[in-house]
Amino acid sequence: MWTYNRNLQYPINIKCRDPKLAKVIISQYGGPDGELGASLRYLSQRFSMPDKKSKAILNDIGTEELAHLEMVGTLVHQLTDGATAKELEEAGMADYYTDHGWGVYPQAAAGFPWNAASIAVKSDPVADLTEDLAAEQKARATYEKLIDLCSDNKEVVDVLKYLREREIVHFQRFGEALNGVQDKLSQKKFYMNGMENILYNNNCGCKE
Repeated sequence: MWTYNRNLQYPINIKCRDPKLAKVIISQYGGPDGELGASLRYLSQRFSMPDKKSKAILNDIGTEELAHLEMVGTLVHQLTDGATAKELEEAGMADYYTDHGWGVYPQAAAGFPWNAASIAVKSDPVADLTEDLAAEQKARATYEKLIDLCSDNKEVVDVLKYLREREIVHFQRFGEALNGVQDKLSQKKFYMNGMENILYNNNCGCKE
């Protein structure tokens, strides 16, 4: 059971619309490495976890990704709010406008809609958590590309930087969960020895 907080996790108040930025940012709404896929991946995988701690981590992060989905949707909405059909066309969103108008639709920047094939639920906690580690790094990398593309808009970049930092925290927490389930399952199956030494560190290979 969830309790909905009416406030966004991070405040968003875009003063000037910019459909060109919305066109790329929407990828983190419904793209293959976006927040919709992340939330459904983690909230589905949690049922197969072998202990309460890993279940809780997936539940917590999956819930937070729903909050991030709301934030990305808010960015897209505010960046296109009040735009004319001509402005959307000039931003390369004529096809989008034809199908969705000013709505926020889950799709990638390239235009293809979200598909559940972009996520996996294997019921094997090591396989699932390893995928989750990769998913967080791919999301981080996407946010860094978006920050590069949106560098002239501080209001947008501040939000994207916040979301990027949360991906790093999630990566670290999934590393903790994977170490825990490997210990728990070590008597049942063979998993990679010493994996905990290479999975994650505080820097994550990220930009400062």
